[in-house]
Amino acid sequence: MSDPDILLLSCYELGHQPLSLAWPLAVLRKSGYAPAGVDLSVQPFPERLARGARLVAIAVPMHTAMHLGVQAARLVRRHNPQAHITFYGLYAWLNRHYLLENRIADSILAGEYEKPLLSLAQTLTTGQPPPPIAGLVTRGHPAPPHLKRVRLPVPERQGLPPLARYARYRHGGHTHLAGYSETTRGCLHTCRHCPVVPVYRGRFFAVPLETVLADVRQQVAQGARHITFGDPDFLNGPTHALRVARGLHAEFPHLTFDFTAKVEHLLRYRHLLPELRECGATFVVSAFESLSDAVLTRLRKGHRAAQLDEVLHVLSRAGLHVQPTWLPFTPWSRLQDYLELLGWIRERGLIAHTPAVQLSIRLLVPPGSALLDDPETAAFFGPLAPQSFTHPWQHPDPRMDALQKQVAQIVERSRGDDPYALFSRIETAAHRAAGNTPPRAVTSARGAAPPRLTEDWFC
Repeated sequence: MSDPDILLLSCYELGHQPLSLAWPLAVLRKSGYAPAGVDLSVQPFPERLARGARLVAIAVPMHTAMHLGVQAARLVRRHNPQAHITFYGLYAWLNRHYLLENRIADSILAGEYEKPLLSLAQTLTTGQPPPPIAGLVTRGHPAPPHLKRVRLPVPERQGLPPLARYARYRHGGHTHLAGYSETTRGCLHTCRHCPVVPVYRGRFFAVPLETVLADVRQQVAQGARHITFGDPDFLNGPTHALRVARGLHAEFPHLTFDFTAKVEHLLRYRHLLPELRECGATFVVSAFESLSDAVLTRLRKGHRAAQLDEVLHVLSRAGLHVQPTWLPFTPWSRLQDYLELLGWIRERGLIAHTPAVQLSIRLLVPPGSALLDDPETAAFFGPLAPQSFTHPWQHPDPRMDALQKQVAQIVERSRGDDPYALFSRIETAAHRAAGNTPPRAVTSARGAAPPRLTEDWFC
């Protein structure tokens, strides 16, 4: 068979086999095309395929992928100046002006991208410039995100790197292959710092149960014994989530899974958690973000700091572990807030549950962020720095910016270290920044470490 003339590139998706390749591959192949999919996080740049491609589509669902995607596009231009380059995923829409004005991309696919991508491929087959297509943004032809519900096929994973190349599930001294799937697209909520919000504006779509189960089925056939459901919030559609969990457990009773859910949903749907645990759930990722109600209000998180202890209690009663995510460095976070956060984690025995990278996260403000819609909030951020894909900001307390850099360096240099020793180094740095005597180091707790993936979540 001749080389494909459609090339899909994924740059980085948090250490899992990229669904942003699998779904468009399925749509294109179902329509008679033979596209190639390459994951640049585990595979080299496909120079030969790039040279022969008529259409190159680059997935950028997150900030890190955006940086890598621009590098990939420049390589494509070097090897094949005639190729039509399109970007898709959340950060494509957010950075559309930069990508198009600097001719890094010829078009942007905004929102639900599979149908616009197919339409673009069909148009380019004729050799004509693309006409107006819903969700397709080109220079001089703006378009809103395509948010019409479409019936997605089962993701096409054949030809993608094997699951052994990606993050694994670790629990009880054992490590297993892990898969990844999604039961919904978009999100019901409008947290101001979330990159989903400028695109979906509070809308979400459920993926049919049979499609989710078929996708899990093919990953189990590849050896997966654990599945991560990567929806922005698994409980956006609680009835749908329960159907998925029941279907999963009925077919694969020994398969485990994890999911992400907001604090307010874990409290509202607490009655569902014991059954989710019985169906195989082992841990929940939840955006705790901050212990400061002032920060939570600015971010429009929908919960208060006092509710976090209640969530811990609810999850514990259901037999579910928690993996909290944090946003400790914002323009509104004080150094005292950071010290209180560390003390809170220590006192509640959450050191091993909290990936150290979460203690280094600094607020990202991409173009189009909902944080910019409120003049009071927007005043904290500088003009867009296009090449960094963010609005820069400085903390009013210089110690906070210096501490964030120090914590990031500690985390970067200490991968694989004991989480308690790593936490103590971060705690020491924070207390010294405040001029305090650091507390005594916490020693490793007895018993099994909580379940987790071998690659930690971050943006």
